[in-house]
Amino acid sequence: QVQLVASGGGSVQAGGSLRLSCVVSGRTLSNEVVGWFRQAPGKDREYVVGYKWSYDTTYPADSVKGRFTISRDIARNTVYLHMNNLRPDDTALYYCGLKIGRSDWDYWGQGTQVTVSS
Repeated sequence: QVQLVASGGGSVQAGGSLRLSCVVSGRTLSNEVVGWFRQAPGKDREYVVGYKWSYDTTYPADSVKGRFTISRDIARNTVYLHMNNLRPDDTALYYCGLKIGRSDWDYWGQGTQVTVSS
């Protein structure tokens, strides 16, 4: 059973940083895409960044380019989302997802709340 556990959210002031973790269990990452999404109250879920494990390549949304980066821990089967220069409009519930095939996202983790105050 594949499970994703997201953690690391919290409250920071604008300009601050946070690191989110997405631990994948039940499957050893090899060729999958791990994605981060966020959803603010009253808004649709928004794509933040995707990470292709086998290519070690990230695909960030324009809204986070230059501020959010990805790293990984192969031994821990974990992807980290490093969020820098946070802004109040980054406030949302952040989710990680796993795409195995080429179409839909196959698995989702629970959300972790990020709150950025001005």
